[in-house]
Amino acid sequence: MTFGEKLFKLRKENGLSQEALAEKLNTTRQAVSKWENGQGYPETERLLMIGNIFGVSMDYLLKDSAEPSNDKESGYYVSKEMAEGFLLSVRKSAKYFSMGLFFIALSFIPYFIFKQDPSTYLVPTIILATIGIGLLASTSFFEEDKYKVLKQEPLLFDEKYLQELNIRYKSMKRKYSIIMIVGFGLFVVGFLPIGLERKKFISAGFLTPYYPICIVLIAVGIYIYTHMSNILDAYKLLARNEVYTNRFGFMFRKKVRKKFDNF
Repeated sequence: MTFGEKLFKLRKENGLSQEALAEKLNTTRQAVSKWENGQGYPETERLLMIGNIFGVSMDYLLKDSAEPSNDKESGYYVSKEMAEGFLLSVRKSAKYFSMGLFFIALSFIPYFIFKQDPSTYLVPTIILATIGIGLLASTSFFEEDKYKVLKQEPLLFDEKYLQELNIRYKSMKRKYSIIMIVGFGLFVVGFLPIGLERKKFISAGFLTPYYPICIVLIAVGIYIYTHMSNILDAYKLLARNEVYTNRFGFMFRKKVRKKFDNF
């Protein structure tokens, strides 16, 4: 079976017209027609996209095999547009996720200011905590289903774009690592006085008036660290995908999905 015959078969089995497939591949109907008629092959990028669309391997598309292979070890092709869309989505979700943790941390401040009067601190505590939980919940709106596959399969990129990603990742890692250290430092500085007093290293009540300031430092530290780390992890997922796919967690989830699919 030739490549054209396989493409025609896959397109029909999936109920796609030539126009619909051409739209998915960012090409013309005439180009799809020529491929199906054996008048040429698509370039490598579109071959990878065809494999993703129909869930078949490159070996099946290019070799004279009659049946598609279920082996997807070659990876999932990610276009530049998809990768940039994913990074933009992560930036948005990271912002709201970090803000959610920030407000939840701030919700402890009213207690230390008005702890002698529960009726006074209860309302602002609930308001701040509700805002925080709402922001955390809103992050799910930015986690689009089309990006989930990026965390489930080894990824393939255009070589030139992958080099660009690596350069951006290295640059951001240097800058963001410094900012993350600052965030972690603020967290430690804020938590240390509370911890020392709780462990009786300092006289009880000596630092209590400064607890609200400590909590603000903790909240700011959490916001900075989580915001930067989430964005950096997204870049690492793309630019250092071979490291990500070798993690125990990734391999374990992949085995579980495979057993579930077989079942």
